[in-house]
Amino acid sequence: MNTLASDTAMVMAAGLGKRMRPLTTTRPKPMVPVAGKPLIDYALDRLADAGVARAVINVHYLPDSLEAHVLARKAPECVISDERGCLLETGGGMVKAQARGLLPDPFFCINSDNLWLDGPENAFHQLSRIWNPDAMDALLLVVPHASAANFDGKGDFHLDPLGKISRRRSGRIAPFIYTGIQIVSHRLLRDPPEGPFSTNVLWSRAIEEGRLYGTTFYGRWFEVGDPGAIAPTEAALKRG
Repeated sequence: MNTLASDTAMVMAAGLGKRMRPLTTTRPKPMVPVAGKPLIDYALDRLADAGVARAVINVHYLPDSLEAHVLARKAPECVISDERGCLLETGGGMVKAQARGLLPDPFFCINSDNLWLDGPENAFHQLSRIWNPDAMDALLLVVPHASAANFDGKGDFHLDPLGKISRRRSGRIAPFIYTGIQIVSHRLLRDPPEGPFSTNVLWSRAIEEGRLYGTTFYGRWFEVGDPGAIAPTEAALKRG
């Protein structure tokens, strides 16, 4: 029987969605439809399918329609972390939600525009199986270039034989791309900067301490970062 490392996920949904313009002129990026369904529903459906009971969703840009949409869901239970007053970025958003007592230790964290097809193992069960709180501050789900649809970048990370992460060197190609899915411990969030900041700040410290790990995802992951990625993603989903 698969056991989840956490019953809660934070879903990052507060961004401005600039790359997705003009589709985000009148709606937040998580509400942009792909194959007739808002992007955020793909992430929330995957959480529900895995048995994750609760989703903490941060909101900032055009938040009212997004908030109404997610709060109407039955599963997972959705809770709002309100960033209307100030967009806190990914790291600051997690810190605020933790300070409000919304996040257990550990918790899953995923991007609201994530879209993927599981391989031999459910993504959240895979992360839970490998998670080791004694050794890890965070465990990132990463995917090789061949399994990253619509992605044309140089990659993000290297993994050593034990799964420890190092960053891509300038001017080089890295074999793995971050999927936007991870497990995070409260230890990663300790002594944070004030105000808005990126999770990259916390990852860099964890890399220096040898406590940032990754695991390879063997399903199919889609980057849906701009309007041009929608049609090929819809075609791939139709093919299954």
